[in-house]
Amino acid sequence: VQLQASGGGSVQAGGSLKLSCVASGRVSSINAMTWYRQVPGKERELVARISHDDNGQYSDNVKGRFTISRDNAKNTVYLQMSSLKPSDTAVYLCEGWIFDGTHTRIATGQGTLVTVSS
Repeated sequence: VQLQASGGGSVQAGGSLKLSCVASGRVSSINAMTWYRQVPGKERELVARISHDDNGQYSDNVKGRFTISRDNAKNTVYLQMSSLKPSDTAVYLCEGWIFDGTHTRIATGQGTLVTVSS
């Protein structure tokens, strides 16, 4: 199972981006998925999480601005980011619990860089 994150880029403050995390390989279902972000020299920060029953949870830093969602048919989890701030600049990574039909495994995708300029 592999996770591929994409959708990062450079935007001005106040702008929007939509990140995608696609699970490929032997994927029966995505149980839960978490988006993290990492800034060099700082600890990894949990941004948003979606549970198997589509319950979304958000860090206080992004609540009201970011929305996590999923498309089970496409084995994809999205992170819609709006009202972006320079402090949102980071590498965003997805990590998910993936059921392959037999086992549930954790997989982590490579990061996608989001840069927000003032």
